[in-house]
Amino acid sequence: MLRRRLNRLLSGDERRVDSRTIYVGHRPCPATEAFIPPKFCDNRIVSSKYTVWNFLPKNLFEQFRRIANFYFLIIFLVQVIVDTPTSPVTSGLPLFFVITVTAIKQGYEDWLRHKADNEVNKYLVTVLEDGRRTRKESEKIKVGDVVEVEEDETFPCDLILLQSSRDDDTCFVTTASLDGESNHKTHYTVPDTEKDLESLNATIECEQPQPDLYKFVGRMHIYKNDQEPAVRSLGPENLLLKGATLKNTQKIFGVAVYTGMETKMALNYQGKSQKRSAVEKSINAFLLVYLCILVSKALVCTTLKYVWQSNPGQDEPWYNQKTQREKDTNLYLKMFTDFLSFMVLFNFIIPVSMYVTVEMQKFLGSFFIAWDKDFFDPEIQEGALVNTSDLNEELGQVEYVFTDKTGTLTQNNMEFIECCIDGFQYKYQDAASELDGFCVTDGPLSKLQQKAGREKEELFLRALCLCHTVQVKESTGQGDGLMNQVDGLELDGEVVRPEDQRGFIASSPDEVALVKGAMRYGFTFLGLESKNMKILNRNNDVEMYELLHVLNFDPVRRRMSVIVRTKSGDTLLFCKGADSSIFPRVRQDEVDRIRMHVERNATEGYRTLCVAYKKLTAEEYAQADTGLREARLALQDREEKLMAVYNQVETGMSLVGATAVEDRLQEEAAETMEALQGAGIKVWVLTGDKMETAKSTCYACRLFQRGTELLELTVRTLEEGGRKREERLHELLLDYHKKAVQDAAPVKAGVTRSWSTANQDYGFIIDGATLSMVLNSSPDANSGLYKSLFLQICQNCTAVLCCRMAPLQKAQIVKMVKNSKGGPITLSIGDGANDVSMILEAHVGIGIKGKEGRQAVRNSDYAIPKLKHLKKLLLAHGHLYYVRIAHLVQYFFYKNLCFILPQFLYQFFCGYSQQPLYDAAYLTMYNICFTSMPILAYSLLEQHIYMENLLDNATLYREIAKNAMLRWGPFLYWTLLGIFHGLLFFFGVRCLFSNPALQDNGQVFGNWSYGTIVFTVLVFTVTLKLALDTRHWTWINHFVIWGSLAFYVFFSFFWGGIIWPFLKQQRLYFVFANMLSSVSAWLVIILLILLSLLPDILLVVLRKPRGPHARQIAAVTPLSYKHLKERE
Repeated sequence: MLRRRLNRLLSGDERRVDSRTIYVGHRPCPATEAFIPPKFCDNRIVSSKYTVWNFLPKNLFEQFRRIANFYFLIIFLVQVIVDTPTSPVTSGLPLFFVITVTAIKQGYEDWLRHKADNEVNKYLVTVLEDGRRTRKESEKIKVGDVVEVEEDETFPCDLILLQSSRDDDTCFVTTASLDGESNHKTHYTVPDTEKDLESLNATIECEQPQPDLYKFVGRMHIYKNDQEPAVRSLGPENLLLKGATLKNTQKIFGVAVYTGMETKMALNYQGKSQKRSAVEKSINAFLLVYLCILVSKALVCTTLKYVWQSNPGQDEPWYNQKTQREKDTNLYLKMFTDFLSFMVLFNFIIPVSMYVTVEMQKFLGSFFIAWDKDFFDPEIQEGALVNTSDLNEELGQVEYVFTDKTGTLTQNNMEFIECCIDGFQYKYQDAASELDGFCVTDGPLSKLQQKAGREKEELFLRALCLCHTVQVKESTGQGDGLMNQVDGLELDGEVVRPEDQRGFIASSPDEVALVKGAMRYGFTFLGLESKNMKILNRNNDVEMYELLHVLNFDPVRRRMSVIVRTKSGDTLLFCKGADSSIFPRVRQDEVDRIRMHVERNATEGYRTLCVAYKKLTAEEYAQADTGLREARLALQDREEKLMAVYNQVETGMSLVGATAVEDRLQEEAAETMEALQGAGIKVWVLTGDKMETAKSTCYACRLFQRGTELLELTVRTLEEGGRKREERLHELLLDYHKKAVQDAAPVKAGVTRSWSTANQDYGFIIDGATLSMVLNSSPDANSGLYKSLFLQICQNCTAVLCCRMAPLQKAQIVKMVKNSKGGPITLSIGDGANDVSMILEAHVGIGIKGKEGRQAVRNSDYAIPKLKHLKKLLLAHGHLYYVRIAHLVQYFFYKNLCFILPQFLYQFFCGYSQQPLYDAAYLTMYNICFTSMPILAYSLLEQHIYMENLLDNATLYREIAKNAMLRWGPFLYWTLLGIFHGLLFFFGVRCLFSNPALQDNGQVFGNWSYGTIVFTVLVFTVTLKLALDTRHWTWINHFVIWGSLAFYVFFSFFWGGIIWPFLKQQRLYFVFANMLSSVSAWLVIILLILLSLLPDILLVVLRKPRGPHARQIAAVTPLSYKHLKERE
C-alpha cells in the first residue's frame, strides 16, 4: 500500500489521480508513511477578465475583432501609405476616439470585478498553526490548514468538520448562496477525533474536486500511538462548503480539503464570456452589405477610369503631361492604387461613428434604468443596478425567461394558514373563538363534536409539535419572557407572538411554520434536551417525550416520522408527508373525509401535508429498533435497507388531519408572469426545490391554470411501470411528444393561452435526475433523439417546471434552449449563488437583490430589487431601447448613403479623377459634429408609445419580437430612401448649375460651391427627417436638432471666412457666404429639402392610426394612441 501511494504521488500530474491525500494540519504521519507535501491550488477566487499587463493587448484584440474597427484600421493604414485624395486624419481620429471610449468603459467594468474579488480574497480568517491562532488573508489558506470559523461567518473554502462548540458535535449551516435554500442544515463532526486538535494525527483521502454540491466521498485515517489507524468514512454531512454560513453554533474547526477555484462553489461557476447582442449581429450583416456596395463602387469607378483614359488624348492631355516616373509605373500597380484611392474616397459609407454613438447610447441609456424611481425599493433603500450596458436592447427581444423559484417567485417566508382535523376545517382567527382559537367552518356537527374533537385536536397539535427536526435557537436570557408570552397567549384573546422571543431553526421553513402554527393554538415546542422533547400544552403543563428515532424525510418516500415514548410508557409513531404518500398507508374511510380539504388547499397554491399516527406495540417497536440500527451501520446499500425498514414501520396508521402552509409569493408575481406570457414570452421555472412545492407555486403564479394538463417526467413516473428507467423514459417522451406536438393544433407564434382556449394547454414537469438521463444518456443514437424530443415538447408547452436542479443543470437547460433552432433570446433571473451559472449562460442575466447574499447580483448584467420590476424592465425599457437602437442603426446607414452617393455620381462628371465633392473639413465633421447629436438624443429620449401604454398592453412587445425592426425589409426601405435622396440632391443641384450665371455680377460658381450646396441640402434633410420621426419632444431634442443646424451654418461661415495659416490650400474661402448671396441657390436648397421630405410628410398626414397593433410602430404617435384608447 505504501509503495502504491508513493508511486501515485510521484507519478507527476496530481489531476490524473482519482483521489487526493490531505495531511491534517500539515503534520507528517507516523514513520511508516512517507511524507511528501502535495501541491494544491491556493485559495484565490478570480472572476475578472483582464490584468494590468494583458489589458491593452487583450482589449485591442477584442475590439479589432469587430468588422468596422478592423476595416477602419486598414483604411487608415492605406491613407498613410498610399497617396489618397483625403487626409489620414479623416478616418484615424474617429477610430482612435471609438477605441479609447470602449477601452475606458470595459476597463472600468473589469476594475469593479477586481474590487469584488479582492473583498473576498483579502477577508481575514483564523488558522491554527503550531498550536497558535493566527489571522490570515483568505487567499493564503492552503489545503490541510485547520481553520476556525465563528457564528454567522462564511466558510472560506471547503472544510471537513473536525470539532464544534455544540455538545452534540453538530453544527448548523445555511447554504442560501449555494442552492438557494435558506433553511438550516445539520452537519456532523468526524467521530472519534481528538478534542485537542494539536495532537490529532490524521490523513484524509477524498475524491478529486467535482461540482456536485450534494456528493462527497472520502475517508479519514486517525493515527494513535502504536495502534492500528482508525478509519472513519466521510460523506456530504461532514463537508462544509465555501459560501455557506455557520448558524446557531458559536464556533467550529475544520480542515481545508478544496481551496480557491477547486471549491464546489467555484466549480459551479460559468466563466464570464463576452455577451453580444442580436442588434450587433444585425449591424455586422448590414456592414457587409455596405462593404459590398463600397467595393463595387470602387471597382466601377476604377474600370470606367481606365476605359475613359483609353480614348486618345484623354489619358495625357497637352496641358497635363506625365512625368517620367509616372510613365515607368507598372499599370497593374497603378490600377490597384487607384482602386484603393476610390475605396478611401467612398469609405464614409461605412459609419465608424455609429459604433461610438451606439456605445454612448448604451452607456448613457443604462442610467435611465438606474434612475427609474419605480425600481426603487424602500425596504432595502436601493434601486436597479446595471453591470453591463451592452445588452439594453436585448431586453426588448426576450423569448424565454428562466426563473428561480425560492426567493425569486416566492419570498421564502412560510406561514401557517389553516388545518383540517378529522374532517373539520379550522381556520385561524386573531380573536379567540370557540375551541380555543379555532374557527370551525365546515361540517354541521361542529357543536356536537366539540368535546369528542378535543382529543383529536390535542393529538393533532402534539403531532405537529413532535414530528419535525426543528431546533430551538438558544435564547439569550429571554426564557422567562417566553413563559409569560405563552401565558399571555392563553389569557388574552390577542395574538402575542412567542416566536418573536425565541427563534426556531429547521432544515425546511415549512417545519418552522407548522411548529409556530401549533404554538398559536396553545401547544409550544420548548426544545430537545438529551433526547427528550418538551412541549408546553394548553394547560401550561410541560409534557416530556423521549425521542427514540427520527425517520428522515427523503424525496422518494415524501414523508418523515418520529418514534417517541410518552411518560406513561406508550410508544407512538407520528408521521407527516405528502397526501400521495400518506393516503395509501391509512384507513380508507379516514381519507375520504380529508381528501376534499387537501385538494382544495392545493389548488389554492398552499403547500399541504397530512398528519398520521400509530401506537406501536412492544414487539413492533423492538423489531423496528433492531432493523433501524442494523441498517444504519451497513456500508453497502445503506439507503435501500433503511427505506425497507421505514416502509415496514409506516403502515396501518390513523389519519389525524392535514395542514396548509403558504409560501408567500413575491408581490405582483402572478401579474408579472401573466404580463410576460401576454407578451409572448415563455416562462420556465428552474428550482432546486421539491416538485409539490414548486408545482403549487406555479399554480399560484398562474403559470399553470386549472385546465392545464401536466406532463410529468420525474423519477416517480419513470418507476411506475416497473420496467427499466431508460425504456420508460423513451416511452414517456414519445407519448408526450404525440400529445403536445403531433396532436396539438398548430399554434400561431406568440399566441397566448387567453386566445387559444380551444386548444389544450400543457405544462411540463421534469426533475434533475431525469434531466441528466435526457442530456447525458448512453452514447448511442438515442441521446440526440431524447434531447430533440424533450426540447420540442417543452417548446409546445405554455410553462415548464424543472425541479431538484443542481446549479450546473440550470445552465445546461439554458444553453440547450439558447442553441436550439432559431437561436431564441434567453433571460435568466435568480437571487442566489446557485443561479449564477444560469445567469452567466443566458443572453441576459438578471440578479435580484434578495435575502440570499449578493452573489447573483455581482455576476448579473442587471440587478433589480424585486421580481415585479421585471415587467417594466422588459415591456417598457426593453421595448423602447430596442426601437431606439434599431432606428439609430438604420438612420446611420441611411445618412451615410445620402452622403456618399453624390460623391460617387460626381466621379462620372470629373473624369474619374478621385476629385472629392466635399471639403476635407466637411468629410471629417459630417458624422462627428453635424449629424451625430440629434440621433444620439433621439436614441436616448424617444418614446414612440407612452410607457404606461406599453405596460398596459403587453401584446405590443410582440410587435418588435425576433428583431422585427432590423430585418432585411426595413433595411431595404431605408437604403432605397437613401438612394432616392442622394440622387435628388446631386441631380437637383446639377439642374441649378445648367444656368451658368448664378450670381448678380454674372460670375460662375465653381466645383466647391457645387459640393457645398449639395452638402447643405444633405445636412438639413437628414436632420429634419429625424425631426419628423421624433414622437417625444423634449427641450434636449429641440436644442440638439436646431443647434446642429445652426452650428453647421456658423462653422461654414467661420471656416470659409478666415485665412487659416496651417492649410496648404483654402478651398472654401468665402464659398459659403458667396453661395448664400445667390437667390437661385436659396431656392434650390429649400425646394430640394421639401421634395426630399415630401413622402414622409404625406405619410404622417394621410396615415390613419390603425390601433395598438399598427405594424409601423414608429408612426403611431402618442397622441393618436391616447385618443384610440379613449375610443376603445
